[in-house]
Amino acid sequence: MESKSVSRREFLKRVLALSAAAAVPTILTKDMLAAPAAAKPKFVSPNERVNLACCGIGNRGGEIIRDLYNTGEANIVALCDVDMGAPHTLDILKRFPDVPRFRDFREMFDKMGDRIDAVSVGVPDFSHFPICMLAMHLGKHVYVEKPMARTFNEIELMMKAAKKYKVVTQMGNQGHSEGNYFQFKAWVEAGIIKDVTAITAHMNAPRRWHGWKTDIKSFPPGQPVPETLDWNTWLATAHFHDYNKDYVNGQWRCWYDFGMGALGDWGAHILDTAHQFLDMGLPYEIEPLRIDGHNDFFFPQASTLVFRFPERGDMPPVEVTWYEGQKNIPPVPAGYGVSELDPNIPAPSNGQIQPASLNPGKIIYSKDLIFKGGSHGSLLSIIPEEKAREMASRLPEVPPSPSNHYKNFLLACKGQEQARSPFSVAGPLSQVFTLGVMAQRLNTKLQFDRKKKHFTNNDLANKLLSDLPPREGWEEFYRM
Repeated sequence: MESKSVSRREFLKRVLALSAAAAVPTILTKDMLAAPAAAKPKFVSPNERVNLACCGIGNRGGEIIRDLYNTGEANIVALCDVDMGAPHTLDILKRFPDVPRFRDFREMFDKMGDRIDAVSVGVPDFSHFPICMLAMHLGKHVYVEKPMARTFNEIELMMKAAKKYKVVTQMGNQGHSEGNYFQFKAWVEAGIIKDVTAITAHMNAPRRWHGWKTDIKSFPPGQPVPETLDWNTWLATAHFHDYNKDYVNGQWRCWYDFGMGALGDWGAHILDTAHQFLDMGLPYEIEPLRIDGHNDFFFPQASTLVFRFPERGDMPPVEVTWYEGQKNIPPVPAGYGVSELDPNIPAPSNGQIQPASLNPGKIIYSKDLIFKGGSHGSLLSIIPEEKAREMASRLPEVPPSPSNHYKNFLLACKGQEQARSPFSVAGPLSQVFTLGVMAQRLNTKLQFDRKKKHFTNNDLANKLLSDLPPREGWEEFYRM
């Protein structure tokens, strides 16, 4: 989608016209594409460190590198970023001054592939896909930030690739290795959490695009590209946009073309354990109940979305209602108490997380009990307090985590642990968020066939499962 005024109607015409990507000469060498067919993923010896290549070294990407390195289980062997001269990259460059540097991940793999065991991917949502696909194709283990990718079908391809190439994968929702993971699992196995019929999930803190004018008719105008930035590689598979400062350094999260909004950013920190341990899979219906400031380009000022999941085995149907927006506060049950902010949440690149009137979290309603929880690794509590006291003696002991999320991944690369948020687990969760973003973008109820994985009531939504074909020269990542 070029940097011009593009209405939804025009967008539909383009999608229908570009129903398949044409075959063009690939930018990948035959050797790179052929090597993994005979190669197997390398599992590092327990006495060795994992040789880690890092894609995205500033902001959140830099935090991931530090956390992986601080486990003592990794050697940093390559650094890759499209803007090596940006201020936010300098800390990592100073910390690892002798590590080879690259601006293009393809060149990094081409020159250093035999020295790399695993890859960390801390880049914008839309560019997770090509890096992860090439890494897995080359037999490299992958740690990627949440959400896994920007489109439903990209996530589908990533799940298939992880299974095909038998690599270790981990999505970076770090709370999935903390207290809430082990508590939720133990409480489900003990029958404390059962017969869940409804979940309220909420993220009401301010977002980058809140306050933007929503009557816009075009993307922002082009600006001079910073001398240090490789804009072409930054765009990756995305269709061409002229550079603008409101696309980079976290601003990409605001735009449908690049990010996944508040749902993609926070959903994996709030709904991850419920989705996994309640075996929720994919919804059959997604309905937007409230969309404030809807437009064709960036996310709404507020949204309320309902995801409807069917019966699963002996579990009843469940509705998940997602609330986002500073003034879109969900109702809370009697005895809810205080809403606290998890102190372990990493700060965003533009400053500290601003506390909201109701901090990020969830309320889980079962037939007999109500549970209150926060985000990330925050523990659940039973409400009201009187019911919690009554249940206290029946609650099972929750085992401590043997490793944080970063160490868990690296130990999995050594065959010593199982990754807790592999693509087989994180993929369907991330796909739920892509379906929600489609409901936000189209502002309409969507009905979804869980088995065939397509919409039954909206042709445009089906096109958006893949979105526009990739930019010329990037098609091969979708054929790996």
